[in-house]
Amino acid sequence: MDGEKSFNPNIVENLNRVKITFGNSVDLSIRQFDMKIRRKDLKLAIIFLSGLADKSKLDNLSLELNELIVSEICNQDTLDLCFDKLKTSLLCESKIHEGSDYETLYNQILSGNTIILADGCNKFLVLNTFGPEGRSITEPTSQTIIRGPKEAFTEKISINISLIRRRIKDKSLKIDNMAIGSITKTNVAVMYLDKIAKPDIINEVKSRLSQIEVDGILDSGYIEELIKDDPHSVFPTFLNSEKPDSVAAGLLEGKIAIVVDGTPYVLTAPALFVDFLQVSEDYYHHYIISSMTRIFRCISLFLTLLVPSIYIALSTFHQEMIPTTLLVSIAAQREGVPFPAFVEAMLMELTFEILREAGIRMPRAVGSAISIVGALVLGQAAVQAGIISAVIVIIVSITAIASFAIPNYSMSNAIRYLRFVLMILSATFGLYGIYIGLIVLILHLSKLKSIGVPYLTPFAPRIAKGNKDTFFRFPLWKMRYYPKATAKTEGPRIKMEQPVPSAVKEDQELS
Repeated sequence: MDGEKSFNPNIVENLNRVKITFGNSVDLSIRQFDMKIRRKDLKLAIIFLSGLADKSKLDNLSLELNELIVSEICNQDTLDLCFDKLKTSLLCESKIHEGSDYETLYNQILSGNTIILADGCNKFLVLNTFGPEGRSITEPTSQTIIRGPKEAFTEKISINISLIRRRIKDKSLKIDNMAIGSITKTNVAVMYLDKIAKPDIINEVKSRLSQIEVDGILDSGYIEELIKDDPHSVFPTFLNSEKPDSVAAGLLEGKIAIVVDGTPYVLTAPALFVDFLQVSEDYYHHYIISSMTRIFRCISLFLTLLVPSIYIALSTFHQEMIPTTLLVSIAAQREGVPFPAFVEAMLMELTFEILREAGIRMPRAVGSAISIVGALVLGQAAVQAGIISAVIVIIVSITAIASFAIPNYSMSNAIRYLRFVLMILSATFGLYGIYIGLIVLILHLSKLKSIGVPYLTPFAPRIAKGNKDTFFRFPLWKMRYYPKATAKTEGPRIKMEQPVPSAVKEDQELS
């Protein structure tokens, strides 16, 4: 019965059909009105889900319908004229369109919109009244900054789009909407700057999204996993952010933003390896300070990845490479420790990862206390008991602190867990194992792509003009051209030279 395309004009049967379809759900609301057309009764009904429709919009709609009933504005000669007059007279919402099949009727109700039915009419009106209660705009929780905008995305897709619109006031900003998920029908918006983004990247993103066949999308992480180039790689190829200024900056470079309803994290692609070591605050400070900060992040990445494995390799296979004084100190600390260096390091690293996860999942009030106190108490107790040496506590602490300096959580996870692989290789082959692991890692990164763009761009392939915003940040007036990997335009994005203060200009003129 629900598969029929023709719409029944009988309002009583339609209301019964809707009630049966929704199982007489408690949040299904139906309000009925009576009007007159040339002294003939006309029955109207509005249908909505109380939990999804905005209460203020519904109140305004009810008031307008009551005014129309009293003012006889719908007293037209025919029902069709009355229906058209009703469509043009409602002022509560600008988005009003018609529907004429039951599938559209059900989808619009489930989307939070309001349906207006008229007895004897084989079509209905759809009013945009979606407006459930949600979280207001707050500061970002996972991307804290010192200087810069403090706004963060919310779970409402309309608010997230408006936050980006406020920063990019250009008619070339395009938004393509689609619904993904056979059951959830999650709203997904693809945003891009038409005059900057490459058409092949835009078409590739749309093609991958349209090919998704899944029952539900509950977070942007679903989208990321389903459309990434290499689904088996632990490295993220989509940049997720809850900061509108970061997403706006990506759009200005020709990247594509994927906004998913129900999550405060917006995806941007293509995402290159260097993007995960950068933050929006880099562009709000002096370029020398920002460049030094980026260098510290790169050093932190290597420390997270290599420090435990290098310690295992040197203390197990290559003691001659350790200075004599330090070697004697390490040997004295390890005297009486029953485990080899690999087991010792693995035990402490696993313990710290468990403490980190426990601190994240515990209630916020006690989570940080559990992780800090647990690490201090367990480390000190293990050293005093002779289970581990004091130097391994220093090694694990350096690794943990360095991992916190990696700004992107997805990249931090990938590096943290890859260090266990390098620890195993170093315990088996020493430094040669570390070299083998690094070679394989570089080959893997060279093979990776993000929406068809090589992951190590602009280093592999090498793009000379693209190196001004990678591990170093050049002054803004030096970054004159759009990124060649993501932007289709070859023209300059900054048309000014190095700014010279007016006082300096006057001195130059006098001289």
